[in-house]
Amino acid sequence: MTDVSLDNVDRGILFALQRDARNVTIAEIAAEVDVSASTVRNRIESLEESGIIQGYFPKIDYERANYPLHVMFVCTAPAEDREELARSAIESHGVVDVREMLTSMRNIYVEVVATDTRDLTEITNELSALGFEIVSSEIITNHHVRPWAEFEFENGDE
Repeated sequence: MTDVSLDNVDRGILFALQRDARNVTIAEIAAEVDVSASTVRNRIESLEESGIIQGYFPKIDYERANYPLHVMFVCTAPAEDREELARSAIESHGVVDVREMLTSMRNIYVEVVATDTRDLTEITNELSALGFEIVSSEIITNHHVRPWAEFEFENGDE
């Protein structure tokens, strides 16, 4: 992995995309970071090619989409198997997000959505069968995010 140096324009673009990538136009970002639209397009392409921007994902209200159970499983996996198990888990029914933690215990967080308790039980059994020890399960009621303030554009800080 190579280090990429971000300048103030790159950070401003990232901030705008984090705030609302779906509804912001290239022209609006360009005006916000005080460069041309073609510069913004080129910078976004470069940020994508370098792997800094890895994708664009919608924020979904699972309950409104008829998946009323939104649960975070906190699991433990053997450190030497953690990455492989995480990759297996993301392919499992109902799993929408897997996070690997840099700890020896409680080192995998698996976010799942389910239609009912029967569905949730099947997901739980599948995760256990993969080799996870489920330490706890927590129902998610809300998830709040915001753009990282370090990316906010400040004109003249280049």
